[in-house]
Formats: sequence, structure tokens, C-alpha cells
Amino acid sequence: MPFVSVKITTGATPEQKAQLIEGITDLLMKILDKNPASTHVVIEEIPPENWGLRGKTLAELRAAGASGI
Repeated sequence: MPFVSVKITTGATPEQKAQLIEGITDLLMKILDKNPASTHVVIEEIPPENWGLRGKTLAELRAAGASGI
């Protein structure tokens, strides 16, 4: 029974999250031959001010114009 935990920053739409869950489930089925009926995917959303990268929060980096994060 696979259990996959995904951490992302807030802002993904319900449709994007559904696609993520479906895609991860499909990958586990195709690559590891896991049963989709017993595959669990949990998405945890982290506010950008609670996620650090390069010694700064993502909120700070985004406010400073950092791209791709």
C-alpha cells in the first residue's frame, strides 16, 4: 500500500491537485505495478512564508522578483 506525501505552496487549484493525485497514482501503477485502489496520495499546502529556500522565505523571494519558485 503506497503512501505518497506531496508538499507544495498554497495556490494550486482543486483541478491541479486532482491531476497531481491522478498522475502520481498512474506513475506508481505503471512503474512499480502498484494497485491504484490501495494507493494513497496526500497533498499538504505550505504557506510561502513558512517555506524557506536560500536562507529566505518563498514569500520574500517572490516579492523580490525571483522566478520559477
